[in-house]
Amino acid sequence: MLNFLANRTTAHPRRILLATAVLVVFAAAVGGPVFGLLQTEGGFTNANSDSARAVVQVEQATGLAASPEVVALLEPESPVRTAAGRAEVAALANELGAIPGVASVVSAADGRAAASRLVSADGNTTYLAATVAADADSDAVLKALDEQFGGREEVTLGGLLLANEQLGEQVSKDLTRAETLAFPLLILLSFIFFRGFRAALMPLVVGMTTILVTFLVLRGINAINELSIFSVNLVIGLGLGLAIDYTLFLLTRYREELERSGPGVQAVRDTMATAGRTVAFSAATVALALATLTFFPLNFLQSMGYGGAAVAVVAAFASLTIAPAFFALWNVKLKARERRGAHDRWYRVANLVMKRPGTIAVITAVLMIALTIPSLRAIWTPIDIGSVPQGLSSRTVGDALAADFPGQDSSPVLLVAGGGPGEREQVEQLAGRVAGTEGIESVRPPEYLGSSTWRVEAIAEGEVAGEAALSAVETIRSAPGPLPVLVGGEAASFIDQQEGIGERIPLAIFLLAGLTFVVLWLMTGSVILPLKALVMNALTVGATLGLLTLIFQDGRLEGWLDYTSEGGIEPTDFLVTATLVFALSTDYGVFLLGRIKEAYDAGMDNREAVATGLARTGAVVTAAAVLLAVAIGAFVTSEVLFIKQIGVGVAIGVLIDALVVRALLVPSLMALLGSWNWWSPKVLRRLHARIGLSES
Repeated sequence: MLNFLANRTTAHPRRILLATAVLVVFAAAVGGPVFGLLQTEGGFTNANSDSARAVVQVEQATGLAASPEVVALLEPESPVRTAAGRAEVAALANELGAIPGVASVVSAADGRAAASRLVSADGNTTYLAATVAADADSDAVLKALDEQFGGREEVTLGGLLLANEQLGEQVSKDLTRAETLAFPLLILLSFIFFRGFRAALMPLVVGMTTILVTFLVLRGINAINELSIFSVNLVIGLGLGLAIDYTLFLLTRYREELERSGPGVQAVRDTMATAGRTVAFSAATVALALATLTFFPLNFLQSMGYGGAAVAVVAAFASLTIAPAFFALWNVKLKARERRGAHDRWYRVANLVMKRPGTIAVITAVLMIALTIPSLRAIWTPIDIGSVPQGLSSRTVGDALAADFPGQDSSPVLLVAGGGPGEREQVEQLAGRVAGTEGIESVRPPEYLGSSTWRVEAIAEGEVAGEAALSAVETIRSAPGPLPVLVGGEAASFIDQQEGIGERIPLAIFLLAGLTFVVLWLMTGSVILPLKALVMNALTVGATLGLLTLIFQDGRLEGWLDYTSEGGIEPTDFLVTATLVFALSTDYGVFLLGRIKEAYDAGMDNREAVATGLARTGAVVTAAAVLLAVAIGAFVTSEVLFIKQIGVGVAIGVLIDALVVRALLVPSLMALLGSWNWWSPKVLRRLHARIGLSES
């Protein structure tokens, strides 16, 4: 395959580049609009959980959303409890109820006892909770709300519907900001690392091709399985990073081959047979690692998995097609004076490390383990209104509800009991048991919704997904009763999210480790090197998550990174960051192992092969890590906290891996293991030889 690509691209480089340009234009036209087609609802809930099924059952029984999705915060001219104030509230309720798609509105003007909860402690503000029809067009409702209430100072709109829309808009703004920051820096760094205008142009062409073609792929996937809008961040950051990494690695090797065999087709063929093979293995490890995220029952994680796997494959294909075409077209114009200084420095580093391999390995491992320890005390926090950036109206409303309204009940614990009208007594007994549950402040009277469905709503003490609410949900679920009961609401959804992740983690880890092992075995023929790579990747991931905990959970660097700590970490952030760092660690490991194995197969002893491999790749891997850290780390500027966390975590992880693991731990462990590095059982050696994936 690689030989075929080399022959085709060198024979017709202009045709290849022209075809690529046509594909990019088509991808931009068809795939570009995918941004507006992706889900803005986040996808942080387990669609197969009891909490999700409770919502579906209510919607099917009533034709309405299970809870109010629009909240209007009102500060009337007169105190709310006065006749004039109630009149203003009633007028706003009528306006809100007239919006197409809004089915009902609850307000302080209703005259019910529960309406007192909708009034602030000082009596100067109130909120109205609107429920929309289950089949309502969300975009149409949002547009009508904006037309009706946009610009009115006394009314501030919030709720889940507004929060989702505003998060989606914020992602778009964050992407623009990140691109504006990252692109000039990437261009400058590419010019420095690639050494030449033509060489610096190549990764940008590959990067833009990768991103736009991946958008086209995502549009196809989205037609089958709806994806989260947050996957776009990963596609852009990872797409740029991998495209630059792969192009840099190919170009570095091509320059070596030019020196060895001179200009011509043979230099391209040799580059593709060696560096091209390594890029293919690297993309396979990254794609397979990220694909494990699709096994989790959360749309956010699945979207990250599909997006990450797709962009890795596209980045490799784009690099292996476009780069050799440029090699054939520009040929010796891509030559650059060899920097022997960098080669010699990394060669000396490798030999210094291997003089005292045991000491270096122990010190490095202890340091990595020490950095990992803080991750063991990570506290999980849900995606809630605190995830919406400050200054947006939905965040303003959410903060006001939490601060100014005693017992605000816009997000109660939802109990959905199965039974007909004749089961009222059993349902009332259920409500009584719930009212006596620790952590429950009050319970609303049961409501029969039809279709053999009863609804009971309970108000928990403290935050809607706080400790009291979580404990109460667990107690309610564990209590036996005569009727089938589903428990929903934010607290129940958060519990189900964690359980869904926890149930799939063993399978995901097994697949992640197993697939990575197989790919590295196919590349090296050794069973020891893949096992060693898994251990080092685990150390890199642990150190990254430990630093992520110190920064975001403990609130360090709040001023520098412009965020407010929520006292914990969102669990899907941990998972995405861990998977990305693991994948990229394997990526850089493949770069280094490929050159070490090549030197070892050429007849060098183990230590000399390690020193030569590190000398040949040290500068390349470091440059690649810096460029990828810039591409993904640019999302540190995001106003959305969990996107910022992923950007910071991945940037830290790739730098740790390139500067610590590849420079210190790899050579020290390979020196300690000696010839055992290349050990494999006879049956596997014969199988590997039969498969024939060697560099030849």
